Amino acid sequence: MGKFILAPSVLAADFGRLREELDMINNSKADWLHVDVMDGVFVPNISFGQAIVKTMNKHCDKPLDVHLMIVEPEKYVDSFVDSGADSISFHLEASNHAHRLLHHLKSKGVKAGVAINPQTPVESSFDILEDIDLVCLMSVNPGFGGQKFIYRTLDKIRRLKAEITTRNLDTKIQIDGGVGLQNTEKILEAGADILVAGSSVFKTEDPKATIEKFRQFESNNFVV
Repeated sequence: MGKFILAPSVLAADFGRLREELDMINNSKADWLHVDVMDGVFVPNISFGQAIVKTMNKHCDKPLDVHLMIVEPEKYVDSFVDSGADSISFHLEASNHAHRLLHHLKSKGVKAGVAINPQTPVESSFDILEDIDLVCLMSVNPGFGGQKFIYRTLDKIRRLKAEITTRNLDTKIQIDGGVGLQNTEKILEAGADILVAGSSVFKTEDPKATIEKFRQFESNNFVV
C-alpha cells in the first residue's frame, strides 16, 4: 500500500497530561498532529481555540494539521496561521467563498484543505479540486470523538481518487473519524493518503506502540 501520513487527533488526548502526550507524539512515528477546533455552532461541541493551538505548536515538533469545524472560517484562519498551523482545513458547508479562502491560505504559506461532512457529495469539491491541497472526508458526523466509521466513505474515497488521478493532481485525501487498526487496510486500498486517528491511538494502553502498528500497513506486514 505504500507510505501514508498518520495524524493522531489530539482531541482524544488526556489534556491533564497534554505536555506528556505531545512528547509521546514527538518521539513516535506519527507524521502530523491533527487539531480539531470546534465552536459549538457548526458542530454541537466546543474544543479549544488559538491559545491552545499556540501552546501545542510550542511543544510539538510535528506539523499541526488544524481542522476548523466552525462557522465563518474566513474570520479566523489568519489567527490560526499565526498560532502555528501548518495546514488548515475548513468545511465546504461553512464557506460561501471556498475558492477565495483556499487561495488566501496558500498566500499565508500553509497547506489549504476543505472538509466534507458524511451527507455532502464528494463531487461538491470537484470544481475547486485544483486549488485544494487536501480533502478531508469526514467518516463520522463531526463534533465528537470515538464514533464508528461510516463504511460508505470508502466509495467516496474511490470516486475522489479517480477524479484526482484523471486530472493528474497532487491533492491528498484525508480520512477523519472512526479510523482504527481494524479498517486501515480498506481505507488505504480505497485510495486515502492521510489517516486521522484519535481514540484508536490516544485511548490505547500504549499509544506509541499503536502508532508502530499503524506503520506496519506500509509494508503489508501487519501483525495484531
